[in-house]
Amino acid sequence: MSPRLLPLATAVMLHCSVAAVQAAPAALESLTLLDQAGGLPDDFRDHFFDVPLVVRVERDGQYLGDARAVLTRDNALSLLEFTDSHDSTEPAAERERWLKVLAAPRPLGACEHACNDSLVRVHYSLESSLLSIATENGGRAATQQRHLALPEHGSRGLILRHQLNAYAGQGVATAGRYALDAQGSLGHWTLVGNYQVDRSSDEAGQLRQSVQSLYAQREFRDNFLRVGYFLPNFQGVTRQPRAPGSFSHTTVGMMAGSSDSLAIDSRAPSLYPVYVTANREGTVEVFRDGSLIQTQPLQPGLQELDTRRLPGGIYEVELRVIEDGRESSRETTVIHKPGNWRDPSRRWRYSAFAGVQHSLLDTLEDPDAGAFAAGGIVNYLAHPRAILGLSAQHLDGGNAVAGSLDWQVNDRANLYTNAYSGDHGSGVDLQGMWRHGKGTVIASHNRSWQERRRPGDDAYPPLRPGAGRPQTRSGWLQTSALSMNHRLGDGSYVAARMSHHSGTSNGVGLDLSFSRRQTLFGSDATWRAAVFDRPASASSGTRRNRGVDFTLNIALGQEGRRYSGSLGSRTATDGGRSLYASAGVQQTYEDGLLRSVAGQATLDGDGLGLSSNAQFEHPALRGDAHAQRSSLGGTVSGGLNLESTMAMGGGKLAIAGAGQVGSVDTGMIVDVSSELPDVELRAYDSRGGSYALHPGRNFLPVTAYRTGALQVDFHGRAAPAASIQPATLDYHLNKGGVAYGKVDVLSTFTVMGHLKDAAGQPLAGAHVINHAGRSVAEADGFFALEMSARAPRLEVRHPRVTGCSFALDGTTTRPQGDTWMAGILTCPSTSPGHAQSSSAAPAAGAMP
Repeated sequence: MSPRLLPLATAVMLHCSVAAVQAAPAALESLTLLDQAGGLPDDFRDHFFDVPLVVRVERDGQYLGDARAVLTRDNALSLLEFTDSHDSTEPAAERERWLKVLAAPRPLGACEHACNDSLVRVHYSLESSLLSIATENGGRAATQQRHLALPEHGSRGLILRHQLNAYAGQGVATAGRYALDAQGSLGHWTLVGNYQVDRSSDEAGQLRQSVQSLYAQREFRDNFLRVGYFLPNFQGVTRQPRAPGSFSHTTVGMMAGSSDSLAIDSRAPSLYPVYVTANREGTVEVFRDGSLIQTQPLQPGLQELDTRRLPGGIYEVELRVIEDGRESSRETTVIHKPGNWRDPSRRWRYSAFAGVQHSLLDTLEDPDAGAFAAGGIVNYLAHPRAILGLSAQHLDGGNAVAGSLDWQVNDRANLYTNAYSGDHGSGVDLQGMWRHGKGTVIASHNRSWQERRRPGDDAYPPLRPGAGRPQTRSGWLQTSALSMNHRLGDGSYVAARMSHHSGTSNGVGLDLSFSRRQTLFGSDATWRAAVFDRPASASSGTRRNRGVDFTLNIALGQEGRRYSGSLGSRTATDGGRSLYASAGVQQTYEDGLLRSVAGQATLDGDGLGLSSNAQFEHPALRGDAHAQRSSLGGTVSGGLNLESTMAMGGGKLAIAGAGQVGSVDTGMIVDVSSELPDVELRAYDSRGGSYALHPGRNFLPVTAYRTGALQVDFHGRAAPAASIQPATLDYHLNKGGVAYGKVDVLSTFTVMGHLKDAAGQPLAGAHVINHAGRSVAEADGFFALEMSARAPRLEVRHPRVTGCSFALDGTTTRPQGDTWMAGILTCPSTSPGHAQSSSAAPAAGAMP
């Protein structure tokens, strides 16, 4: 075997020596590294020490990550770096702390000197390639495994989301809205605020402003606490029974409830345990609908099946026990894992608030300001298929109670009921759904109160004079509906809906449609035919709206372009019959400021109508705009929607408008500086998701509460000769926190050399360091290092040499492409000095 390959082979053999890495047996704790290496072949033993090996690092039984470490013959170990920590629940600060503690070679065994960070013992197992760190807190570590740890020192940051909406038209008052949503972090508390100012089109000249929320919230293990101004909309429950009452004014007080934000493992076991029995060591195979979904090893005797990795839901499985390669038993059982209940072992969930009804900066006076307000909701998992809900509240000077039942009747049918009663009225909601092999059937009934939510306003005001529409008054609205969707073969669907309305509009409505997706003229196309008979409305001249519609949507021409057209009949605004025809085109773009643009023309009995819309996206702003010309009178109207996100953290400010940060609540600001102007980078989140990085300032969303990392790499397969420093950005943030990281892209080349001391002996295990990279020499002194082209200088650290560094200035050897053969590099063994690579260049390097 080549000497250059022995260290790699040693690491692979040690890392793969056992299938499941476990803590070292107590019997090995007294064995030194030389004792453990005594059973290795001579070639492997010689390359086991003073070379970097991959080890698994655990602290008090908790996985920290995979790391590179160097072992010495005097029974000492030092950590170089962590290479992988994606499956660890420990924060990045914990890995950084132990890198510092174990940076210098530390004797294995019980700690006797410089036992900082509560260090008690360090042990390395050759059999499992496991580095175990024991601390004084080891006995308490097991109690913390069920929940995530908040960032040790908390987090800080502020995320501001700006939204602007505007609408204007001929004969219509201008309407608009500006909203500012703020989410921040201060220590272990999350800060939330919302401010908005708006103006409605039917209230010309009247502006309203209000602060709808301004509170601080903290997460505990299974609960949360909220303090400040908030709308009394409950959080922390699975099903919220609906009760009558107004949520338009804030309450100042406290709210507490259940929370799963800090739960480490969202994989819940089955509500009812599943047991299997084996006579001998074997395996149980779990089948669902004839497909294998899990296997698990078995020990002789009765034991519980690990159901945490099974999918959610309530379904039947078949258990097959395999012993000695033969099936010994088979049985069926039911898995009970309610899909909308995260932890079935906790049957109760709650949310409650108490305070004083009070508005902040609200231009509308609250008639119940200063009144006591309180309420609460509880959910109970009565059965794996049934969740009961009960709520009671005192709000707006009135009382209300509500109850609900969410019942999964069987695998295909669901039923949800909600009944409520209070000073503002009473009613009931019903929703039922039945799923069959080719579609669904949905039945619903709901009753809601339509009101202006204004003091003393018990009816809607008349509409504009001459509008030709009836006055709408407040009152109860009731809707009952039956819907059906059915698939007919491949790509064909039929849908039907029958409804009954009472309130603003009255009567029975019927819609029936048939749609099909197929290929026309070699292009993807979708066409739809529909008939309808709906209750009268203001736009149909107070007469029933009846008609037919045929629509065709087809992709033709350039990529991203679609054409559409429709023909049909409907009831006109004067109550007569109106035929119409329309044609439209839409174009989408992958890059650039404009992302999509569309236009449509409609011809009917009233004239020609035109409409258009466009969506745009800028690094600092995104939004859309639309404009219309009505076929009735030719009036023109239009609207604009804008959105932008601003983040502050780590002393930096970032502004983003990309879609990926539209609703972000936790993030990281990343500055990218590159020596390659056209470099393309991507950041891969260990918690999922990947994002494009561009030179300059970026703002990326990350996951709150959980430790994670952004792995920065080159986009595409052809990576340039460059180094990314650092390649990993760790994060651990409270919700609302913003971290900061800086990434440098350095133009590099690979340096290969052979390190020796003054006596000509290889410097095995020497650390070779450069601004762009770090490496460790192999047992024979050979090394390969990625070096910055801007600073081609390296430093050598080894116990047998002092102050050894080399400057590759190109006078003796020069790079060939992206590689520089530096030859033999000899380090002085005594006083600090500076050596050039010229003396050994002919031996290993190319001559100029």
